[in-house]
Amino acid sequence: MSLDSTAPASGAQAQVVNGATLTRADVERLVALSNEPLHFTDCDFEGVDLSRLDLRGAEFHRCTIVETLFFGATLSHSRWVRCRGREADFASADLVDAAFQSSDLNNTSWRRAKLASASFHSCKLTGANFEGCAALGLSFVETLLVGAHLRGLSFRKTTLQQLDFSDADLAGVDFREAVFEGGSLKDAHLKGARFDGADLREADLSGVRLVDAALFKGATISHQQAAVLVTELGLRVM
Repeated sequence: MSLDSTAPASGAQAQVVNGATLTRADVERLVALSNEPLHFTDCDFEGVDLSRLDLRGAEFHRCTIVETLFFGATLSHSRWVRCRGREADFASADLVDAAFQSSDLNNTSWRRAKLASASFHSCKLTGANFEGCAALGLSFVETLLVGAHLRGLSFRKTTLQQLDFSDADLAGVDFREAVFEGGSLKDAHLKGARFDGADLREADLSGVRLVDAALFKGATISHQQAAVLVTELGLRVM
């Protein structure tokens, strides 16, 4: 394990760990030895139980966190860049103001996590579960959310940039006055979702069912989308 010290712009010393395969005991020791956030680069945490550890402000660059357990961990203000994290478990973790960039997080769990002001940019979150999370200010940009569980979240008055919600569970989601810049709602589960005042002109609405059509009352759609919706309703426009 390579352990170095670097001085960020703030002047504080940060402990940097490079290219290590780490156990829970290793991480606990690093936390105990450092007064500053830890920086991990090219490290392997696959399958490790890191639940309830205090890793606030930590940075993870190109790390492997496949099936890693972060249950109840303190990860506020953490940064994750180009990490591989299939089936990692962040349930009940504190991720306030955490940022995820260009990371593979398919089939991860975020149930009951604190995600206020957290952000996901260019990430893969296919099949991810966000049930019951605290999500005020949570943002997604250019991210795959195919088949994700997002029930009850609010995207009200936000701009949604290239978000793929195909086959996602969006029951009860608040999209009022949201602006869709590209992205897809194809075959999404939309029961109880709200779109009043939303701008959907750039979104893929294919697969919308008859029972869901009324949800778009008050939303703005294009002529082409209107034709698709009419076709889904089984009508012919002459």
